[in-house]
Amino acid sequence: MSTCSVSKGCFVFKPSTKKRRLSDKTADDFRCTSNDSEDTELRFVTCQSLWNQIKSETEQIQENLNKQLLDNLVSFLSRSHSDFQEKTTEWTCRMKFREIPTAALVLGVNVTDHDLTFRGLSDVLQDNITPYVALLEAKDCPGIKNLMQKLMGQLMKCDIDVDSLEDEDCVQVSQNRIRCSMPSLISWYDSVTKKTDSETPSKKRNSSSRHWQSPPVVVIFKDMESFTTKVLQDFIVISSQHIHELPLVLIFGIATSPMIIHRLLPHSVSSLLCIELFQSLSCKEHLSTIIDKLLLTSRFPFKLGEKVLQVLINIFLYHDFSVQNFIKGFQLCIVEHFYSQPLSVLCCHLADIKNRVYSLSHDQCENIRRLPSFRRYVEKQESGKQIELLTNDSFLKEETEKLLEDLHVYHENYVQILRCLHVFTSSLPKYPLGKQIRELHCACLENRVWETEEYESSLQLARMLNKTDLVTMLQQCVEILMSSSGKEFDRAVEKLKEFLTQFQNLEAEASQERDVSVSPQKELQKKTDLYHLQKTLLELKESRRSKKLTKFEMLRFEVVDYIDSLVRRYLVPADQRTLHEVVYFNGAAVVRGHLSAAPRTALHTALNSPHWYLKNQALTCDRGGISNKAPDICIVYKLHLECGRLINLMDWLEAFSTVVMAAEERNADAASSDQVDDVIHARFIRAVSELELLGFIKPSKQKTDHVARLTWGGC
Repeated sequence: MSTCSVSKGCFVFKPSTKKRRLSDKTADDFRCTSNDSEDTELRFVTCQSLWNQIKSETEQIQENLNKQLLDNLVSFLSRSHSDFQEKTTEWTCRMKFREIPTAALVLGVNVTDHDLTFRGLSDVLQDNITPYVALLEAKDCPGIKNLMQKLMGQLMKCDIDVDSLEDEDCVQVSQNRIRCSMPSLISWYDSVTKKTDSETPSKKRNSSSRHWQSPPVVVIFKDMESFTTKVLQDFIVISSQHIHELPLVLIFGIATSPMIIHRLLPHSVSSLLCIELFQSLSCKEHLSTIIDKLLLTSRFPFKLGEKVLQVLINIFLYHDFSVQNFIKGFQLCIVEHFYSQPLSVLCCHLADIKNRVYSLSHDQCENIRRLPSFRRYVEKQESGKQIELLTNDSFLKEETEKLLEDLHVYHENYVQILRCLHVFTSSLPKYPLGKQIRELHCACLENRVWETEEYESSLQLARMLNKTDLVTMLQQCVEILMSSSGKEFDRAVEKLKEFLTQFQNLEAEASQERDVSVSPQKELQKKTDLYHLQKTLLELKESRRSKKLTKFEMLRFEVVDYIDSLVRRYLVPADQRTLHEVVYFNGAAVVRGHLSAAPRTALHTALNSPHWYLKNQALTCDRGGISNKAPDICIVYKLHLECGRLINLMDWLEAFSTVVMAAEERNADAASSDQVDDVIHARFIRAVSELELLGFIKPSKQKTDHVARLTWGGC
């Protein structure tokens, strides 16, 4: 590019508007860094396509979950300034105008998810209600001047003069320089609304279909707890004085509790707000919905192993409660699976399995034969079939196609029976198998769930359910199994319906017996002599000792036993299925290493083994040795590990000089001299300062020429 200018200067060249193609570069990186270069292009395309489907599904889920909350906020805004639109002058309305309509939006402690919620809220408001929406953050508003600057900048979409806030009389300096004051904002709002009213009828009709005639100005405080008290007080007091001129609505984003409003604001200020409380969906319920739609379904072929899923759930529960971070972790698992597993090319939808299986090369067939699950499968076959599987690629491909189709059917059946089991176990006392379906799913993936003590206790509790709960659970199971696309559960549905019919017949028989028979307790109430009374009591005692099961109890046992048989048949752990490595990702250590930060361990690895990060084999050395080619800070760190609680700086410097001078191959005279080179001295001082900055050492007050060591154990 060339520029024509009389004087020298700095010129800005904006990039072209053409969409950059990042996928080619990413695919090249995926191909170059992958261990197996075969089918990497197809694996990358499959990975990208799968993630796009999952991403669109998660966005739809989040939109549906937030729909009720957004609808309630829209309804609140429609009620807040109805009197302002009607221009009424009644005394009650004038009193109401002194209060600012405020929505307290409690979103929970998962702060990282709040941006997505506020972005969706802003889009809904700008599309349907008002174009004047401002989102304010505490970091951008340390004072009232900065707050007004941000507010007017977002509303007017122009540059704001912060220093002109003190002069409230001047409304507009130039076309792009506006004074930050409430009268300026009111004048701008009046001019904008009048301009809208003076438009042609067709334009006015189109704009009114989307926005109101006098749209409110919505100010969203994304993190209210982080705002200083003085900034909030000043803004609320100033706004309340002009609320009759400017239809202002405040939305407070709250992460903790609504009581924070009264803790931050005194009563004289909080009384100026007309507050209405809104509660978002719990982040745990949000996570359960995400797991239910992404993992407990046969729509997506990719699955997570038990340990990987447990790592992601533990990070969610014990770290940040962030659904967005859970989804990012899920994305990491997808990328890592397609990157590290050569056979992930077969992790596709059922319709594409046949073409991909028959396009496998001989090396890919050998990869299949090396899978542990496939080797177990071969060992169970006859000798003739074993030879064919191990030597004939065509026969192997046919068998692989059948096994992958069986794995797909297994997933469909697994999900349905898992939901049925969750119906029975989610309402039991103390929840032996967990209250959430994700806990039950992890238990079934870990091992055979019917062999655990929790499952046995759940069966015992299920055998004591009352008839009403049992009938309700059976009806829910029938609905779940009938929703299945295949005919696998037709017989099971008929069996469950038969149980329901038997329960109805038992109820009819019990009502008839209740009319005819008279219980022994009622016989005791009749007048009788002592002999007959004693005889009746003995009969009652014997009947309680040798109590026979009633028809209801026998039927209840049959129902529980039948559910148990379905569990044993369909809830086999995934790692016992052949070719489960193709679709299941089990790299829990990899995920934990990427997502669970361990800075101290990473620092020790970088300083003690620099070749690990620098990828330079010349820096490797024997255990306990010090490479003379390592960076200065690594040499100083290894030397400090050999010292005690206090480190003599002079001894440390001499040891450092010895190692460095051996690397630089000084002549004998320089090496034998007692004087340390100034350059080496400066390098030593810089390395020690870096160690102090990282927190490994600190100056000692006991001895000025010593430093104190702060870390022990080597990591």
